[in-house]
Parts: sequence; C-alpha cells; structure tokens
Amino acid sequence: MAEPSTVARPYAEAAFRLAEGSNALGKWSAMVAALAQVADDKRVLAAIADPALSDAQAAGVFISILAGQLDGGAENFVRVLAENKRLELLPEIRTQFEALKNEREGVVEAEVVSAFELSAAQVADLTQRLEKKTGRKVRTMVQIDKELIGGVKVVIGDKVIDGSARGQLSALETALKA
Repeated sequence: MAEPSTVARPYAEAAFRLAEGSNALGKWSAMVAALAQVADDKRVLAAIADPALSDAQAAGVFISILAGQLDGGAENFVRVLAENKRLELLPEIRTQFEALKNEREGVVEAEVVSAFELSAAQVADLTQRLEKKTGRKVRTMVQIDKELIGGVKVVIGDKVIDGSARGQLSALETALKA
C-alpha cells in the first residue's frame, strides 16, 4: 500500500491550485485546516468508516460539521475526497498544502526547542537572525524541553542548528572518544 503522503500529494496540489487560481490561499488554508481538524476526530472517522454510509453522506458529515466555513469549491473538494475514500488523509493533505503555500509565499517554518521559556523579544531576535541566515521569512514555533539543560535547538526543514548545552556536551563526548 502506498504511503499516505504519496496518496495525499495530488489532492494537496489540486487544493493549492484551486486556492491559487481564486487568489484565496489564506482562506483555503483555513478551510483545509478546519477539515483536517474534523478528520482527526475519532468519532468522525468511525462514522465515515461505516460501510452503510454512502460517499455523499460521508462528505455531508464534514460539510454539516463545518457549515458556513466552507465555500463551494471546498465542498466539492470534500465530495471528491469522499468518492475516492480519502477523507482520512485530510491531516496529511493539510501538511502538504501548507508546505506548498509556504514555498509560494517564501516562508520557512522553524521549530525552536528551548530549555527555558523565551521572552517575546528573544523570539523576535532569533526570528530576525534566522531570516537573515535563510534569506526567507521565518515562522517560528517555540517548544520547551528541560532535558536540553540550556540553550536552544533550531530545526528548519532538514537542517538542525543545535546550540543546546546537551548538544554541546554530546559533541564534546564524541570528540573525546575519537
């Protein structure tokens, strides 16, 4: 069986083209996020897995839960997903849609893991430095991990900048063993 990311890719690309074509990337981002949130609900997944439920009824579950939040294009998108039995892929579709949107807008997401709570000024300074280093707009998400001991670890795509005390100690240990 194919990986969910592989199966979700054409749907994410189709949603992105629809959003881009209607000049509504932000609106579509919000709609796809809402759809993904509904698809993450175990009760919804159990309901749409019922073999007695038709494709139209499965789509109707999503459309009725998000009544007033979806436009006609998004409702049609949900119907296509239901017909192809792909509604459970909505969280992965959202991830890929956001990646396409970020690429289009020149935005990169940075995951910052810190040993301690960072102030707004520290986050702003770190974001500014990352923007200068990457040459792109950076959207920063901060998490706390007390096991780092001190410092921060930054993950941007497949690049890791480990400035944590734990990372420094690990590098020192490796150097001493060599």
